[in-house]
Amino acid sequence: MKVICSIEESLHRPEAVRWRDRMKLMKPLGEVVVVLPCSMKKPYSTSRSHRKFMRVTRGFQELILTSPFGICPREMENTHPISSYDVSTTGEWSHEEKKLSGELLRDYVGDLDVIAHVDGGYLEVCEEYLDSFTPTATNSRPTSPEAIHRLGRELEGYEKIGARKRMLHMLRSVAVYQFGEGADVIIPDDCRVRGRYHRRILTKDGSEIGTLMMDRGLISPSFEGAASIYSLGVKWVEIDFRLESNTLFAPGVVDADREIIPNDEVVIVREGDVVGVGRAVLCGEEMVKAERGVAVRLRRRKSLK
Repeated sequence: MKVICSIEESLHRPEAVRWRDRMKLMKPLGEVVVVLPCSMKKPYSTSRSHRKFMRVTRGFQELILTSPFGICPREMENTHPISSYDVSTTGEWSHEEKKLSGELLRDYVGDLDVIAHVDGGYLEVCEEYLDSFTPTATNSRPTSPEAIHRLGRELEGYEKIGARKRMLHMLRSVAVYQFGEGADVIIPDDCRVRGRYHRRILTKDGSEIGTLMMDRGLISPSFEGAASIYSLGVKWVEIDFRLESNTLFAPGVVDADREIIPNDEVVIVREGDVVGVGRAVLCGEEMVKAERGVAVRLRRRKSLK
């Protein structure tokens, strides 16, 4: 579903606020961050401009500046809502847009080297919030051959990040975005990925951890993955009866994590054991208080014995 962000008040949409909050948990990979402008087409890598950028930036940590969401590391570009929002890309930024994006940018890059392949309002954000950076598109448009050549030349002094390391970083970033700080432990070093683009199955020692669903860019955990999530104390829904259907109604919920919001992947537990995995229909507080209605639609549940 498209998220329409056509006015400055879109900065305060719940989706945008939540995204910015979770971007504070993201960590860059490598020794340099390449800052890029956003594009009208989403995901960004499908746009003509980003295809040009990626000819020289692939293998390095890329960070897209965008409003109202602030920042988007390349590895998160397929995750909803950043994968499907509409916004005007005039290049002109208000004071509040600069502040929200600039603070996230500054905190994300930390002490790493920064190459800013941006112009206009994007460049102003870098100038106001970064102590130092290398600009590569100040005298020409970022998509121009001259600017892209300068970008490639600046990157020659840095070592590229290997494909497997980038893949693990992407999966761990998605896990942290979904389940919070510390959730990167869900993805082990020996994690393997198989399957087609739209549905990638994550395994460890032959056992499924979960599935990366590319339509939302989020992980749907298996029972093994759900147990790891439950051990973090997040996204849990407690019941006190035996599940016999794939629909959990609110009256059957004993307690739930109050941080759950609709469409979150949640873990159903009974007496401390994981008995189901599904997608929340209600927020955690509503699940506990409601006297009717569906709380969770299950995708997996343990068979009755």
